[in-house]
Amino acid sequence: KYMSKNQNDSIFEKVESKTNVKKDDIVKLAKSISGKDLNDEKNLRKLIKDVGKLVGRDVGKEKEEKIIQAIKKDKLPKDLKNIM
Repeated sequence: KYMSKNQNDSIFEKVESKTNVKKDDIVKLAKSISGKDLNDEKNLRKLIKDVGKLVGRDVGKEKEEKIIQAIKKDKLPKDLKNIM
């Protein structure tokens, strides 16, 4: 089921107000990973770095490794803020 443009805009507005990440940046990130194999560790690492940049956080090697392992084990926390 698809959302209306107003519903989409409302969701993006909520995300932007909570994270200071703009809709255009989210769309750009989504397009950059569209069609990429996220089982490929290289793609995952790039995605983690890109998300870190978007939210203004440096993701160090140790944290990056923990995120990769959590993804591989399918044990991501429900609230992704906790891992960044």
